[in-house]
Amino acid sequence: MTLINAFKGSAFLQTLFPLLACAISLLLLLYQAGYQLRHTKRLSIYKPINIEDVLENEESGRDDDSVAELTLQNTLSRTVTSVREIDEPAGEVVFVVAEVVALLGQVIVSVIGVLSPHMPPSHGPYGDVAIWSYLLLLAATRLFLSTKKWRLSSLKLWAHSAFLYVPQWLVDFVRFRSVLVHPEVVSSTTRVATVIGFALSTALLLIVLLSRKGNKTVLLEHEGNLEPSREPLASLLSLAMFGWVDAIIWRGYKKTLELSDVWDLHMRDKAATVLSEFRQIKKTHSLAIRLLLFFKRKLLIQGIWAMFANLFTFLPTLLLKGILEHLEDPTATPASAAWLYVMLLFISGVVKTVGDNQALWIGRRVCIQLRAIIIGEIYSKALRRRAAASAETELGQDKKGQTPIPSAKRMKRKFLSISRRKTQDVGKDVNVDRSPSDTQANNGTIINLMSIDSFKVSEVGAYLHFLWASVPVQIILAVVLVYRILGRSSLAGICIMVFIMPLNFFIARSFQRAQKKIMASTDARIHSTNEVLQNIRIIKYFAWERRFSAKVSDKRRTELKALRNKYILWASAAMIWSGVPILTTFASFFIYTVVEKKSLVPSVAFPALSMFALLRVPLDQLADMIAHVQEAKVSVDRVEQFLSEEETEKYVQLRQSRLANEETPRIALEHATLSWTAGAETSSKVCTAGAFHLINVDVSFEPGRLNVIAGPTGSGKTSLLMALLGEMKLLNGRVHIPGGSIRQTLRPDPRTGLTESVAFCAQQAWLVNDTIKENILFASAFDSTRYQSVIAACALERDLEILDAGDQTLVGEKGIALSGGQKQRISLARALYSNARHVLLDDCLSAVDSHTARHIFENAIQGDMMQDRTCILVTHNISLALPSSSYVVVLDNGKIAAQGPPDTVIQSGVLGEEISRSRPASRGTSGTPSRVASNLEAMLTNLSSAQDVPNGAANGHIDMQGTSKHGKKIEVPSRIESKAEGSVKTATIKMYMKAMGPWYFWIAALAAFAATQIGSVATNVWIRQWANAYHVSKPSVHYSVTAGLQPSVNLRDNPISRRFGIVLPPSSSHEISISGSAQDVNVSYYLGIYALIGIAYVLICFSREILLFAGSLHASWCLHERLLEAIMRAKFKFFDSTPLGQLMNRFSKDIEAVDQEVSPVAMGMVSCLASVITIVILITAITPGFLVAGFFITCIYFAVAMFYIHSSRDLKRIESVQRSPLYQAFGETLSGVVTIRAYGDESRFISENHHRVNTHNRPFIYLWATNRWLAVRADLAGALVAFSAGVFVMRSSGIIDPGAAGLSLSYAITFTEIVLWLVRLYGANEQNMNSVERVKEYVEVEQEARAHIPETKPAANWPSHGAVQFIGYTTRYRADLAPVLQNVTFNVKASEKVGIVGRTGAGKSSLALALFRGLEAEAGKILIDDVDIGLIGLQDLREAITIVPQDPTLFAGTLRSNLDPFGLFTDEEIFTALRRVQLISSIRPESPASSSASPTMSSAAPTLNAISAAHTGTLGSELSDSTLVRFVSNTRENKNIFHDLSSNVSESGNNLSQGQRQLLCLARALLKSPKVLIMDEATASIDYATDAKIQDTLRELKTHTIITIAHRLQTIIDYDKVLVLEKGKVAEFDDPWDLIKREEGSFRAMCETSGDFDTLYKLARKSWQDRRLVDDE
Repeated sequence: MTLINAFKGSAFLQTLFPLLACAISLLLLLYQAGYQLRHTKRLSIYKPINIEDVLENEESGRDDDSVAELTLQNTLSRTVTSVREIDEPAGEVVFVVAEVVALLGQVIVSVIGVLSPHMPPSHGPYGDVAIWSYLLLLAATRLFLSTKKWRLSSLKLWAHSAFLYVPQWLVDFVRFRSVLVHPEVVSSTTRVATVIGFALSTALLLIVLLSRKGNKTVLLEHEGNLEPSREPLASLLSLAMFGWVDAIIWRGYKKTLELSDVWDLHMRDKAATVLSEFRQIKKTHSLAIRLLLFFKRKLLIQGIWAMFANLFTFLPTLLLKGILEHLEDPTATPASAAWLYVMLLFISGVVKTVGDNQALWIGRRVCIQLRAIIIGEIYSKALRRRAAASAETELGQDKKGQTPIPSAKRMKRKFLSISRRKTQDVGKDVNVDRSPSDTQANNGTIINLMSIDSFKVSEVGAYLHFLWASVPVQIILAVVLVYRILGRSSLAGICIMVFIMPLNFFIARSFQRAQKKIMASTDARIHSTNEVLQNIRIIKYFAWERRFSAKVSDKRRTELKALRNKYILWASAAMIWSGVPILTTFASFFIYTVVEKKSLVPSVAFPALSMFALLRVPLDQLADMIAHVQEAKVSVDRVEQFLSEEETEKYVQLRQSRLANEETPRIALEHATLSWTAGAETSSKVCTAGAFHLINVDVSFEPGRLNVIAGPTGSGKTSLLMALLGEMKLLNGRVHIPGGSIRQTLRPDPRTGLTESVAFCAQQAWLVNDTIKENILFASAFDSTRYQSVIAACALERDLEILDAGDQTLVGEKGIALSGGQKQRISLARALYSNARHVLLDDCLSAVDSHTARHIFENAIQGDMMQDRTCILVTHNISLALPSSSYVVVLDNGKIAAQGPPDTVIQSGVLGEEISRSRPASRGTSGTPSRVASNLEAMLTNLSSAQDVPNGAANGHIDMQGTSKHGKKIEVPSRIESKAEGSVKTATIKMYMKAMGPWYFWIAALAAFAATQIGSVATNVWIRQWANAYHVSKPSVHYSVTAGLQPSVNLRDNPISRRFGIVLPPSSSHEISISGSAQDVNVSYYLGIYALIGIAYVLICFSREILLFAGSLHASWCLHERLLEAIMRAKFKFFDSTPLGQLMNRFSKDIEAVDQEVSPVAMGMVSCLASVITIVILITAITPGFLVAGFFITCIYFAVAMFYIHSSRDLKRIESVQRSPLYQAFGETLSGVVTIRAYGDESRFISENHHRVNTHNRPFIYLWATNRWLAVRADLAGALVAFSAGVFVMRSSGIIDPGAAGLSLSYAITFTEIVLWLVRLYGANEQNMNSVERVKEYVEVEQEARAHIPETKPAANWPSHGAVQFIGYTTRYRADLAPVLQNVTFNVKASEKVGIVGRTGAGKSSLALALFRGLEAEAGKILIDDVDIGLIGLQDLREAITIVPQDPTLFAGTLRSNLDPFGLFTDEEIFTALRRVQLISSIRPESPASSSASPTMSSAAPTLNAISAAHTGTLGSELSDSTLVRFVSNTRENKNIFHDLSSNVSESGNNLSQGQRQLLCLARALLKSPKVLIMDEATASIDYATDAKIQDTLRELKTHTIITIAHRLQTIIDYDKVLVLEKGKVAEFDDPWDLIKREEGSFRAMCETSGDFDTLYKLARKSWQDRRLVDDE
């Protein structure tokens, strides 16, 4: 009766609550109005401020990173144009008018009530008049404002009205019910007034529920063709029931969803908006605190919803108890009250599901915003990172050999999440410790931060309300209720649970430690995997697949060991959590029966069991949430540490350069000393290894002219360009650098059309994963004339003709689908096409052949498009560049050896013979013969004619837009990641099950599940037996209601429940027993058996967890190994067409899902299925009629599930696919950050990253919207089931006994809950199996031939001679493409030196690839020492021959680990190889350790010696024969790091110059001492003098066959043979002397167009004569 009395109340209570609500509303409105008025007055005091004036005035007072912030945070540019429109609600005014009319009616009815003498006092008529009048005033105000142009939106009048309608409707409902139940106590007038009032209240409530939230105009954003979110247009009812998701659910059911079908995000959820708001919070707190401050309002609202929902958690238990009390004694509880309880069963279920799901939906909104913030901050930081030319080391390490600072332990704890030890062992990372200021996270760690850490933090953010809102409310309610049932005996169980909490906290801390180890080992594995995949070509060339796979597998083994420890900890925790309820029940019942001597009747036993179970949920949830929060804190700390890394000084130097206030911008260094080491200090000491310095550089380049930087390999040419770009750390002096403004905001000069910005062409060309055209445009406006001119100037016309899709051809990361020359020319074309006034070119001519280099120099670098532009060119081709230059700078080991006009520098002798040895001769280029093997003539003609033809028509005949030669449009192959369709295939599930274990494993697993269910049922059955033992009366008066069966899988404290966003409503469990007198019961017997059953159940649970986790670990190992092996054995073309981001997506997020998500979710699903089967059997045994109800319930759930699963599965797949672009973009940005900063394009890249984050968040958030849609409907179905069961029980009153009724009702409610979770987990399993599906896709990629074929295995010493023979060889890249090599036939004798030349696209690199069987023969064959390489194993072939590729490939580690990754050679052999490639001198220091005492430096070529000696004065130089090294006694010199094999090599060799990287790769190849050596432009980035010495070294290899692909004809002019390729065919093959004498020959034409014909002619003749002398001897 308590609930009835509460609803009846008195006139005071019925009036007080609505009046109190109105008073609160009025106070809030007054406060908001006053605040708005004060804010408006405050703003009117100040005048508008000119932002530009403020920036100018405060220029000198900025922080160091202020310029960076201005550059990086202006992200208004968009990749897709968006249009905003105003959407007005239908019937906006009509709804308000209807409200006003209804409220007028309510006022009239209230006034009538005041005037009526028959109105009972319980109605409180005076209060009603006040309440309805206030509501009428609000509605009238809204109606008045709706007709005006100005609104008071900040007051939110509609929200006040909607909030007040609810309590008033409840009051009217109580009155209406009272009139219906007791019509005799009121007059007819009162009845009519009450009915009318209730009808009007209901109408008002329906208006609020069915109209758009706020009944206001909404601003919608249409971005491209995306449909905006329908959530802002939804009504309150639609928002509460997630009805606005119906459209996407229905669309997903009818068809397979694609990305274009997914709605756009709400404007406030987009990355740019969220980041902009987040960055308003000052950085005075830690990242975690700033995030909490930012989300405080959302978290507060979420917590309020959660607490509101949790108030209804225990209501079904109390209502069920009231219903059963009525059935036991109808006189004690009236039937009307019992029927009210039945109705409230449904209402409470509806209210609870609305509260729960609103809280969880807010959490998901927090989740995507949190992810956008973290990813956005990481990306912005990546753009501000300093260029890592020094060795990249792990964070949080101290310098090796130094005493740790006092706070080392504290720092270690703080940075433990990213710190990882490096060992100096073979094949492992280096143990190099550095101070935190000089460390950088490697690329693998950054990708891990972006993918895994951001995910973990955002997931916890979605469920944070459990920790502070849900748990406290549930604990308080559960303790109060269990105390009411058991009295003081309950304190024993409560105390046990409280005492268990420290153990839970210990488990949580242990989880945190385990997670740290897992994250650290995952970092290491992803880093190794990323490095392997980046360098997969060299690994395949050297047949290192197995060895590097073993290296990755070692890291994987460490990772799984950490994961195993976490699983063991989890199993132990699960054992404790399953044992705690039994222990608490045992203790409480022991005191209740033994100490207090009370009878444990069913009405006490089962409600107590239920309450203990409910109390256990929040306690376990608390510990579990704390564990996850701690894991998230680890990730936040990792992110914050990365964000705290030292940044580039570029923006600081830009600010200082601007403050100089010079009239014309300068490009200069004034007495500048710069270093790559972040923590370097100005000192006169030796420049340490790995920390290259530019020393006292004083140079000023001439603006608007061509400036040339020359010098030997490793002298600092690239470093000088980096210094001009602001990328090096300035130790002394000043830097005057151009650019630094946001590219999109610059205004071009009206006269020249140029902007005060920089264009940069890196030595190693950087291309984005886009078409050739987009790489050239680089987001600049398309100008057809300019574009065609750039194409012609960069000699790209023929290349675009060769490519099927023309300039629409997609190029991958690092341009993997293109040759080195093509990549370099596209990079140059980008710089040329831009309107930057200053162009910096880093050795852009090295990757192209000589005649193409001349064409580029004359038409691009010296062409019309370079007019009025400053060009600073780094080059080794000084004979070509110097005569046309205005200023020349010659570097020598970080110092300027000479500078000035070219004539002055040449006359000084610093270049010696370098300038004359390849100077163009008089007979060189008077005319280009028509027999040239290219369209160079046509290009020259077109280039000149293009200036006379308007609108770029001169080149109109060239196919630039992806059209084939026959006029058909070429379909450009897209690299958008594919996704599966339909349900998860059986083969995928079968693959995972097989990976877990064989058939007997699954028999054991099924037995474990069955045993768990039996154990769970046995505990409840035994308690029932115990309770029934107290019954002494006749069976007819013994009614028992048994507890609802609890699911054996711990759904509430399992992370699955939080992951899928629903907190389970508690199962109701009661036992009401009517007993006669008590009899003696053997309590010890029942307690003992209960304890034994409990112990057995706990052990079974532990065994099941261990068994299944063991299978999960085995599956994780097997699937990763299969994936790794499949990728390592994939064909070259797979890597050409697959972006690295897609590969890393599989190895990071998908493998992480396989490790930690697939198995737990699948286990939960199977446990739910087992529970459903068990419940059906038990209920059917008691009430067979339940089968019918169960069948219809199952049909309802099946229908809901089918709608849900179709759409959620597709959304999950789309979300998985959209992760790859994020990975890919991060990788591109990290490798091209210098180029991006040089162009001033940070803002655009940040904007594009925001777009990618939004694109990823779109399917993610709507996936969870569909999950909430399912949860609401499933919970509503459950509430209907409980309501229907209650109705059935009430209608059967007097027929069915209370025990049977309670048992049926309890089991029915439990059945609903378990079926709901079965549907959810089935959907979750479908989503998670998507990761297995994606792994399976790459496991099945096309594989290369076998590594070993025993039947055809060659001899151990093969090849013993090195003869190579091509016989009619034809091959192609794909079946649908033309052959790249056609009928190639030539013979290379043993020990011959053969050069291969030809234009780009002639097939030179394809021929080298064919030798390694990167391309398989379509016809013909290749013989090496008479062995057909197509018949032997790939590893046997690739281990026997060696290639030095054009793109030098190095790994993070040391010199030794790069030269000898597997410890096969001695130090002396390695030093010999280094001397051969001129990296160290022939005079070695006493030992590597003594190199610091006798420092060395990279020197100039021998021709630099005279001028260097004069320049250094008394330096006391000791000259060596090396062109790269000189010993000096001056302590302010750069040290030669190559004398110490433990010297660091950073990721991709970034701390070395391009030339040094090439030399290291050559040394690595020479270490193998191969009989057949292929060199593919291996010395393109090396100065001519060093190249000449290396060629001398190669000539000494008398017994080796060397095949060299070269653009420098001087490199191969003295070879034994030269092979000229044209369009994949052999054009010429003979002695170079014979070829150069042929008047109509292709080789002669190439020599003539190179400009060095006389020199080449003499060298060819001399070489021929030398060979004749040798032959004659």
